[in-house]
Amino acid sequence: MHSGVTIVQKSNTLRGEMNGKTYFHPVDIALIGVFCALWAILSLTLGRLSFALLRLPVLHDFAAFFTLILVAWATRKFGTAALVGIIGSIMVLLVGGPFVNMGFAASAIVFDTLLLANRHRLNSSVYSIVISVLATLVSAYLAGVLIGVFLMNSPLEWATVNWALIYWGPWHLVGGIISIAIGFPIIGILEAANVRKIISEG
Repeated sequence: MHSGVTIVQKSNTLRGEMNGKTYFHPVDIALIGVFCALWAILSLTLGRLSFALLRLPVLHDFAAFFTLILVAWATRKFGTAALVGIIGSIMVLLVGGPFVNMGFAASAIVFDTLLLANRHRLNSSVYSIVISVLATLVSAYLAGVLIGVFLMNSPLEWATVNWALIYWGPWHLVGGIISIAIGFPIIGILEAANVRKIISEG
């Protein structure tokens, strides 16, 4: 019930901000650009390395969700994570990356939407941590299922769906766990260094 009320409140706040003033400020746009570049660079390097060494998507998920966690923390705004996922994936495609990146773009939208439950506040409160972790894990698993079912050039049949649900999705989930294990300590370091305050004043 608390989550539902929070999402409604956040939605109303978002509409008010968009109707009354500019929603994305220059610093937000700059951060979106920076993290789009980070998404593309990590996807093209770690993503390819993951498949070359492991034949698994673990590092590709880390590249995606590590970036999403950081941009959500930095901006605290609905829409930034989704834009980074979409634009970053398009950038990857434009330089010859695999089309499976669009599965991560879709999962970025889900991640961004789920974070409405904690108003995109990635901080040390138990509620915020739980929502952020769940948003990451659900989105990572969903990315694996979407990619496994629709983007792997496999026939659309029950065997493909089953493989995506019990094999490919869980491996993507592992990448999400790694992004949490690395991303949240980095956020803690940045918070201790007052980087959040510097961004807010930018």
